[in-house]
Amino acid sequence: MVVVCNRIPVAKGHEKEFEDLFLSRNPADAKHPLTAQPGFIRNDLLRPSGEEPYVVLTYWESRENFEAWTNSESFKEAHSGRSRTEIFAGRPNLEVHEVIRTLAQPTGS
Repeated sequence: MVVVCNRIPVAKGHEKEFEDLFLSRNPADAKHPLTAQPGFIRNDLLRPSGEEPYVVLTYWESRENFEAWTNSESFKEAHSGRSRTEIFAGRPNLEVHEVIRTLAQPTGS
């Protein structure tokens, strides 16, 4: 599994507009561009508690699945004309990490 981390600096005063870009699409909608992608697992939008950038985490079964998404027509459509450049305070920083360990609270009894 890989986790793609996109650190996105957002200009002061544009936080709500940025969040609305993500929140305006219902993730349960079968037409959501990510949910139809092979190998897609999960997507999280993290709001900073201070001056840090927003963080978008996307979980994929493999790096190849992520790369297929970035080369797809759905990706191009999802990222075309969605936002105004003035809402960003700088360039995003994209990182791809391979998961080598996961620790989670046990479920059940």
